[in-house]
Amino acid sequence: MGEGLAGWFNSAVNYGVSIIWGNNDWLIASNPWYGLLMFVLIGAGVYFTIATRFMQFRHFGHMWHLLRTSNQGRKDGGISSFEALMTSLAARVGTGNLAGVAIAIYLGGPGAVFWMWMTAIVGMSTSFIESTLAQAYKVPHKDNVFRGGPAYYIEKGLGQRWMAVFFSICLLIAFGLAFNGVQSNTIAQATNEAFGVPTWMTGLVLVVLVAPVVFGGLRSVARIAGKVVPVMAILYILLALFIIVTNFSQFPAAIALIVKSAFGFEQAAGGVIGYGIAQAMINGIKRGLFSNEAGMGSAPNAAATAQSYPDHPAVQGFMQMLGVFIDTLVICTATASIIILSGVVNPSVEQEGIQLTQLALSQYVGDMGIIFVAIAIFFFSFTSIIANYSYGESNLEFISGERNAKMMIMVFRFLVLGMVFVGSVASLPAIWNFADLSMGLMALTNLVAIVILSPVALRILRDYERQIKEGKTADQIKFNPDNFIKLKKEANREAWKD
Repeated sequence: MGEGLAGWFNSAVNYGVSIIWGNNDWLIASNPWYGLLMFVLIGAGVYFTIATRFMQFRHFGHMWHLLRTSNQGRKDGGISSFEALMTSLAARVGTGNLAGVAIAIYLGGPGAVFWMWMTAIVGMSTSFIESTLAQAYKVPHKDNVFRGGPAYYIEKGLGQRWMAVFFSICLLIAFGLAFNGVQSNTIAQATNEAFGVPTWMTGLVLVVLVAPVVFGGLRSVARIAGKVVPVMAILYILLALFIIVTNFSQFPAAIALIVKSAFGFEQAAGGVIGYGIAQAMINGIKRGLFSNEAGMGSAPNAAATAQSYPDHPAVQGFMQMLGVFIDTLVICTATASIIILSGVVNPSVEQEGIQLTQLALSQYVGDMGIIFVAIAIFFFSFTSIIANYSYGESNLEFISGERNAKMMIMVFRFLVLGMVFVGSVASLPAIWNFADLSMGLMALTNLVAIVILSPVALRILRDYERQIKEGKTADQIKFNPDNFIKLKKEANREAWKD
């Protein structure tokens, strides 16, 4: 009976994943709902892009301008805009950027990279909307670190606590537990490939390193992320630029291959254009979402914690928009360039994602490539684990309430550490599949919420743009929640008091 129940559960999960994420035969599938999330995600991104008047292009320079002052404004031990951005980047930049890009290219061809780009471009506006809402509906906390995110704006903005709790549970399953196992598994595999270290030993080391950070709380996560992420990202980008520059004669052909493959031109001779496009789109969009998380509802949890400078919700919206750009259009493109230029992808041979990236780098810098990827994935995935934990803690506290959260958070911390170790030594396809289902459900829930609440975010954007046009300086730009009907809550006035 147990086996029958487990089989039924796995079948139900697989069916749910197929409906939400689709599969490689979605163009010819009899079920028209296959790949539901892909259509909702892209549709919402296009809508937000048009509604914001293509803000990712209009305000591209302004994003970088805000980055220069993003470490200002923090007071009373709070978290700055820069630290909130680094926390979200810590969760974003990990296996999706190194292993995920390799898997997308292996399964969907070079054209998958193009669809990752498209997902990121429209996702930048989506990220602005959800992160602005997270700031607008954030609430104060006794530790001077704000709390917020989709659960908070769903409950306060839509008045639907059941929907908010459902979102939080999905996030706890996917980010709080399962994806931390994925990250530790990737670290263990990369370390084993580079140094021959047993996976169980890597798991123990990870537990020892992660424990003091997660027991230090959200502020500890933000401080560590703010130091580690920028250094590793810059080093990785510099290595990719070195490879591109030294192989520049091949680079235009690699870009052309990405674009041609995205529309099936490479498969035209074989008469399977539709299947080729389907593979590229599904793998590109799925891995793009997994990497940049735009619309998924994870990054807003970090965005809400910030004391922004200037003191306005739109600022963190711009910062998180920049996060999507850095994650996918910079770091993922760097990985894709290394892999495509190396020519190591062989669709007829089974290849693991992180090993494929290591193999590609080794073509240019020898064994140092394998070692460098192992080190990079260690730091990227380590910061992903602690950032994922912070998302889980915030949502666990939302479910239980601040007063009752202490014991539950303590149990959650040990569960996270346990999952980090188990993930490093075991391959658990059923768990990862369930995580995909949870991630898809939380993304759909969040997308429905931000579409309904988008008029609030759009008014906030116009309020910020008006103050910029009036020539106000960063110190003069202010946000008054009383000007927004849906924000007239005592908690919001407390969070946005001068």
